[in-house]
Amino acid sequence: MSSSFYSRLLCYLRFMQNLPDKGPGNISSTVIADALGIHNVQVRKDLAVVSNNTGKPKIGYITKDLIADLERFLGHDNYTDAVLVGVGNLGKAFLCYDNFKNYGLRIVAAFDSNPSLIGTEICGVKVLDSSQIANACNNQAINVGIITVPACCAQDICDRLVTVGVRAIWNFAPINLKTQAGIVIKNEDMAASLAMLTRQLKKEGGKNDC
Repeated sequence: MSSSFYSRLLCYLRFMQNLPDKGPGNISSTVIADALGIHNVQVRKDLAVVSNNTGKPKIGYITKDLIADLERFLGHDNYTDAVLVGVGNLGKAFLCYDNFKNYGLRIVAAFDSNPSLIGTEICGVKVLDSSQIANACNNQAINVGIITVPACCAQDICDRLVTVGVRAIWNFAPINLKTQAGIVIKNEDMAASLAMLTRQLKKEGGKNDC
């Protein structure tokens, strides 16, 4: 599945989660499509992958069931433990972003090499010495590693995380990481995203992705 597919699913989920509590118990793909500016056929195709509860003509989907299906497909219905390496400005922002738990992600530890940060707590997450990654992670089921270190350190951090059993890397360092088969890597290039955003703004007047 492409990243755009998952982005659309997240848009659908957010839209339905923000519906009024006393709203209709059913929702149609047409309502979702119109609200988000996505073609109705595309919405139906996406939801067919996610849900076994096919929408009925003139009735649609049962809203609470479709939300549950989306949360289950996206992994939001159970927690995945993660560690973060690099407690700079971006890393601190991630540690204090409370909504990660709504998406099934729980950051259980952070690592840095700065002596002034080691041993402190940031938004309830303890910062450990990055030299202790192996000791801290070896006996825990850590599935995700979030990398927010400079490019020069990122590949080494990635290798160390994989060695202790991390199976997915969310990388915010400005470098494309490489690793063994079976490890999922998502490289977030913020500079490229900004360039694409400004180009789209000039070309299309800033249309909404959702």
